[in-house]
Amino acid sequence: MKFSRRLGRAILYPFVLLSLMWGSFLLQAHGWFSGCFGAIIPLSPEGLKGVLLSPLLHGSLDHIISNSIPIALLSFLLFYFYSRIARQVLSTGWLAAGLLVWLLPSVDIYSGDLRYTCIVGASGVVYVLAFFLFFSGIFRRERGLLAISLMVALYYGSLIWGIFPEEYFIKMEQPSRISWQSHLAGALVGIVLAYIYRNTGSRRRRYIWEYPGYYSERDDRLWQDYKARHPEDFESLPQKPEEDIWKYLDELRRR
Repeated sequence: MKFSRRLGRAILYPFVLLSLMWGSFLLQAHGWFSGCFGAIIPLSPEGLKGVLLSPLLHGSLDHIISNSIPIALLSFLLFYFYSRIARQVLSTGWLAAGLLVWLLPSVDIYSGDLRYTCIVGASGVVYVLAFFLFFSGIFRRERGLLAISLMVALYYGSLIWGIFPEEYFIKMEQPSRISWQSHLAGALVGIVLAYIYRNTGSRRRRYIWEYPGYYSERDDRLWQDYKARHPEDFESLPQKPEEDIWKYLDELRRR
């Protein structure tokens, strides 16, 4: 039952996110939103509402399609493997990344002049999720979550190049329409959240026998009974003190 609830949430939240994104895009297509309404405009008071709304708005069909697939996959992984903290990570990352983008001035790489820029799209949230999932597995050092980190790195490792302006790599006649500020802000916020929540939520289960000084009278009784019933298994063992027998058996398993 617990598994089914977790799986249900991992499917429900990405579905809600995508529904909001595509619903907003349809409203845009029918002229409900025009100009820079709902966009982040760096350092402009009118652009503050974009901190909340801009991830739901997109500039073209290709734009929203390119963000929909990673949003669906990464949010599913977040809500499935980090179900206890998923909503906090998503909501905090959404707002923090948007606010950081608003604080970053949009500068022309070639001239150094400030530009009036309207920034929309969910790519900042994509970077929050990708970098959180990758670094969270590393910070926690848990095998299952490290596997998620490797999968994210395998499929979305190229995202790292998105945190740099395209103008650094190719000569462009017109300024790039891709907001590297959103990518950089999302990456930084994702790393910070992974560190903050490193000890919260899903962690490696530690069994009782892994704790120092563990002793079980029942296990010891079963061990003594086994030795009495199967003395032939111990004929080749060297004569060692009773307290060292477990260490010796552990050495045999490691060989």
